[in-house]
Amino acid sequence: MGKVRASAFSVSLDGFGAGPNQDLEHPFGVPGIEVTNWLLKTRMFHEMIGQEGGAVDTDDRFARKSMEGVGAWIMGRNMFGPIRGQWPDHSWKGWWGDNPPYHVPVFVLTHHARPSIEMEGGTVFHFVTDGITAALQRATAIAGGKDVRIGGGVSVVRQYLQAGLLDELHLAVSPVLLGRGENLFSGLDLPALGFACAESVAGPNATHVTVRRRSAMA
Repeated sequence: MGKVRASAFSVSLDGFGAGPNQDLEHPFGVPGIEVTNWLLKTRMFHEMIGQEGGAVDTDDRFARKSMEGVGAWIMGRNMFGPIRGQWPDHSWKGWWGDNPPYHVPVFVLTHHARPSIEMEGGTVFHFVTDGITAALQRATAIAGGKDVRIGGGVSVVRQYLQAGLLDELHLAVSPVLLGRGENLFSGLDLPALGFACAESVAGPNATHVTVRRRSAMA
């Protein structure tokens, strides 16, 4: 049986996973892109976007590990694209172009129905309008015993934490302060929700902290 996990989820030192004012030019808000700088410097990311270079180090190891053993993804609509409200048309197919990096079914949480989109490389976007539990049930069924990765953004990870549906959370804590935006930890009591820190590893551009449900650590 696979885990339900959020992996390589970037946050600032003060707990923000995105800055304010997200739009097409600033998908992580302003200046939220700073929390992902650790990932942008890795060899894995360079390979993902078809470029040479990138560092092979601790950050790269955690980035690669985050993609292993995943049978399905769940993400929020903001992570799929910048469009809000009703879909004006079906032309937008995600941030990553014709061949997204997921290569498995992806369930997008939204309030507005839309037909599934089959992309190159095995990625199929399915749009789920009946909530996080229904999305997880569908993702688990199709994952075939592999992990279900909760891809974000902040609101989605918070919802799965609060509902007790997340087994593991790997945070890449970047040495930056945002001050405002979407805070992952605000109002959450992780110990009361059954979580404890299982691992902390320093990388060159982020500290990798893994938090697991205590029952899974026994």
